[in-house]
Amino acid sequence: MGKTSKDKRDVYYRLAKEQGWRARSAFKLLQVDEEFNLFEGVKRAVDLCAAPGSWSQVLSQKLSQNIGEGEEPAKIVAVDLQAMAPLSGVIQLQGDITKVSTAEKIISYFEGEMADIVVCDGAPDVTGLHDMDEYIQAQLLLAALNITTHVLRTGGTFVAKIFRGKDITLLYAQLKIFFKTVTCSKPRSSRNSSIEAFIVCQDYCPPEGYQPTMANPLLDLSYGGNNELAGPNREIVPFIACGDLSGYDSDKTYPLTAATESPYVSLEPTQSPISPPYKTAINLKRQNFYNKLV
Repeated sequence: MGKTSKDKRDVYYRLAKEQGWRARSAFKLLQVDEEFNLFEGVKRAVDLCAAPGSWSQVLSQKLSQNIGEGEEPAKIVAVDLQAMAPLSGVIQLQGDITKVSTAEKIISYFEGEMADIVVCDGAPDVTGLHDMDEYIQAQLLLAALNITTHVLRTGGTFVAKIFRGKDITLLYAQLKIFFKTVTCSKPRSSRNSSIEAFIVCQDYCPPEGYQPTMANPLLDLSYGGNNELAGPNREIVPFIACGDLSGYDSDKTYPLTAATESPYVSLEPTQSPISPPYKTAINLKRQNFYNKLV
């Protein structure tokens, strides 16, 4: 998390650092949980596209409350292509969510049992071309759903980031095939100006005879006018605003003393990047410098 002027006035950015969350996105999952009580009875969880780890932090905190005295601790598996700084109580798996070997590895950590909940806060690096961003996010969501069908128990829950674009009905219809209840939620900490929302899919119930496979995409359709759903095929999914609606507005900037009455103190990030994107550029520049000296 950087130190731009806008960030300093973002109250959720500041609260995340003050409370020890690795990113402000932790509040999004917390506010969705307030509405849906996601973690009741959950002892095995999977966090897909987990880096930098704020959702894994929330899972660790919430699931520890479900464990009684003398019981085994909850198991949380965090999956991401890139490395992530260690988190206490979280098993880290550096892997590709489109590979069946990743699904098998997750189940091995659960000693052959299935997960109670799968969450995914993954998103592409946005291009600013909204149609392109929505399409890529949809494909990422379907990849997350595909691996979820490999590791989630019947009756389990799936929560993922979604971009509400013009083709969102296609995704709603696909999700309704696998879950009895599908709800689109918008946490208070998610900016109103963003098309981001979070899909909450409850009571996993795959079609009779369905066999999870990575060979074929779940929704093998191109996004275009010919695939628009209408009439009885169109899914109407409830939309719920989560979090305290009288609380902080994520689109508004606040004085630096808004969260507390004490003077503002600039805090360092809870977890600095362990492999920053600019590292490769610095190494190349250093190598070019040495080459010139030689």
